[in-house]
Amino acid sequence: MGQNVKKLLIANRGEIALRVVRTAREMGIATVAVYAEQDRGAQYVDLADEAYLLPGDTYQDTYLNEDLLIDIVRRSGADAVHPGYGFLSEVPSFAAKVEAAGAIWVGPHHTALTELGDKITARRVAMRAKVPPVPGLSESVRDIRTLLDFAHTHGYPIMMKRTDGGGGHGITVVRDDEELRRFYTNHDALEGGDLDEYFIEKFIDRARHVETQSGRDSHGNFTVYSTRDCSLQRRNQKLVEEAPAPFLPERVVETLKEYSRRLFETVGYTGLGTCEFMVTPNGKVYFLEVNPRLQVEHTVSEEVSGLDLVREQLVIAAGGELTPAPEPRGHSFELRITSEDPKTNLTPSAGTLERIVWPSGPGVRIDTGVVQGDTVSPKFDSMMGKVIVTAQDRLAAVARVRRVLDEMTIEGVPTPIPLFKEIFRDDAFTAEHGHAFDVSTKWLERTYLNRGAATASAGQPASLSAGAAGAEAGGRDETETFVIEMNDRRVKLTVPLDIVENLTGGARARGAKRPTQPLRGSGSHASGPARGSVDDGAKSGVIASPMQAVVTRINVAEGQQVAKGDLLVVLESMKMENYVYAPAAGTVTKIFVGPADGVEAGDTLVTLDVVGASGSAGDADKTGKSDAKGTKEAAR
Repeated sequence: MGQNVKKLLIANRGEIALRVVRTAREMGIATVAVYAEQDRGAQYVDLADEAYLLPGDTYQDTYLNEDLLIDIVRRSGADAVHPGYGFLSEVPSFAAKVEAAGAIWVGPHHTALTELGDKITARRVAMRAKVPPVPGLSESVRDIRTLLDFAHTHGYPIMMKRTDGGGGHGITVVRDDEELRRFYTNHDALEGGDLDEYFIEKFIDRARHVETQSGRDSHGNFTVYSTRDCSLQRRNQKLVEEAPAPFLPERVVETLKEYSRRLFETVGYTGLGTCEFMVTPNGKVYFLEVNPRLQVEHTVSEEVSGLDLVREQLVIAAGGELTPAPEPRGHSFELRITSEDPKTNLTPSAGTLERIVWPSGPGVRIDTGVVQGDTVSPKFDSMMGKVIVTAQDRLAAVARVRRVLDEMTIEGVPTPIPLFKEIFRDDAFTAEHGHAFDVSTKWLERTYLNRGAATASAGQPASLSAGAAGAEAGGRDETETFVIEMNDRRVKLTVPLDIVENLTGGARARGAKRPTQPLRGSGSHASGPARGSVDDGAKSGVIASPMQAVVTRINVAEGQQVAKGDLLVVLESMKMENYVYAPAAGTVTKIFVGPADGVEAGDTLVTLDVVGASGSAGDADKTGKSDAKGTKEAAR
């Protein structure tokens, strides 16, 4: 082994920071935490040997502030930096600065990060490695003819993908020539647009997202710790992962391992990383990307390999040899516990964790960075923790997940737990009772989300519109449950809340009513001046934000004619992209926001002169800005 790590700075937050602290302590390595003001009381900060404040109120000021973090490396005397996942974990400039500061970068060399970080260059790496990428053009395309030729050769649907996209960001599915021409017009580089930041790929429908947790050390040893299936996704981001990837022919597994080896060797990769692939129903394997870091779902690979992957990272980074992976043992699921509401299309929410009961027992692991009483901030990621469930085989693991979900309680913010209960009783996913496994990357959205067309809000699906127009129902209890005994038999009695309040003079039987946490898209702004615009955008032409978010893209211009369903604005909330579509055909009369603007739920984004409407959009055009300001004041 080369240079030993003595003091490790963790350039991250939350559950992954806590995860790294724990392994470092087991290895006798001192730890240095960094924290934004919102994380001052976080568990990882308390457990680290030292901690330094990152002053500021945004990611850019805090966890993405490269120079401030390098300054803390020097001040603390840290001789290594672990970037976790997200944030700066894949940023070559930060890796280079860490190395220039004389510290060990726990990850691949910054040159590998550069080659793998851009989706076009990663496609070129794959072709050098003789690993087939999804059919596409490995260059940004600036003329419509080339795009149409590709679409006609390979057939619709196709995808336009941002070269710097990650976590499902910047993906637009295009289904016909008209949509492709509209995309080109909206992003035309000749008009100051961002078309040159996109490339084209064939959209492969009903394929599985399968990946390999891989490792390679400085001595040239390579191993695949496990395969994983991550097909259960919403908005191109994973929600449930499992290892090993089930129901794959052995030839496909061997192909995945061989392709992964070629990719790592082609860029001289040293460290742990994940090679991601699409696997079609007939077993064809296409390269997607390499994630050059630890991933959220590394836990399931740990469970079935019996290895601590953070320890593996630290050993490899210090010049040691990796541990060859044994044959997988058992089966493991990871459930991401996020503050998202399945009733409203998994819209992210914020609030205070009033009550948490984590499950326990055989085969249950909880990786979390929050405790009861913590606030889930709208400024950061919506993921509160992960529940990892392992058993001797997949069916036993499915049964264990069902038991675990019944034990778990989280109050104060919505979570996907009710949705998980449905999924783990769906034969298409569990493959029980003779049913074949039938899950692909769009299965969750097709089966459980986006139910019904938009009837309100800014052209969102009805399930999501409810989050903007009436999410106060999701933020408070509609019923009160009591435990009583009848003839010495213990039973639960559930009563509508209004009956309880009438009987108790407005107070709950347990005492004063618990305060309701205002969720994103609800709370104090709900009766504000913009409320009407949320309810009837198709009539009024006032297109309001369904949530608190940051505007990342405006897809239209003032004076532009739009059809019902056209994409108007892209919002980012808690690292999730959310799309605002036209609820009706019309003409864009005014745009109230720009890229990087922060908006509250109910703020006016765009006004339309709706075809067949009575001119109300014009009235809103005059009042929309003041409405938006008034709403912001109310929300504060």
